[in-house]
Amino acid sequence: MPTEKTLRAGSAHKRAAILTSARELFLTEGFDRSSVDAVAARAGVSKRTVYDYFGDKQTLLHAVFDDVGQSLLATVKRTLADTLDGLTEADELEPALVEFSMRITTDMLDSAEYTTLQRFVRTAGGHLPEPDDRALTNAPEEAMGERFTALAEAGLLDVPDARLAADHFIALTFGVTLSRLGSANAAKDARVRPLIVEGVRAFLRAYATGLAK
Repeated sequence: MPTEKTLRAGSAHKRAAILTSARELFLTEGFDRSSVDAVAARAGVSKRTVYDYFGDKQTLLHAVFDDVGQSLLATVKRTLADTLDGLTEADELEPALVEFSMRITTDMLDSAEYTTLQRFVRTAGGHLPEPDDRALTNAPEEAMGERFTALAEAGLLDVPDARLAADHFIALTFGVTLSRLGSANAAKDARVRPLIVEGVRAFLRAYATGLAK
């Protein structure tokens, strides 16, 4: 079990160095074969510093997992703001949703952070918090739901359940792409865009208002 001792906040530089070193070792050597000594040596800090900052190795893994998840969440929020903020016209909706999806498939789903997260789930899942206890489990979907609510307030979508709408959107776009192609980089694979476009159109048939359809 992760430690419950009081941990030092420490310096941001040392904390980042420890997280980076742990992430690299957990990926290359595996969680079970990676030692706190090795993490400390790679980070250029003492073993005691690692324990003071994170308590134990499992808590350190949780911190790495959360750090990667926060980076992915920041990508989602930034892309939502860049592509879906300020829409007021029905004819803006489809191209904006397609652009959002295309950017997510390239900037997030083909990123080192996303690959890291998936590898941790596969190789160290037994050491991670249960899905319901992970702070970021629902955060991307909730962020999308908030944006869909804003679009509903603008009269462009009809979303009685914003979280469900986000789940449907993901399934119709990213989910189909990953299921069909096994990867999703729109910049490298021309097959991605047609799947995204059809997924967005299916979503709009279900959720667009009469004005936006």
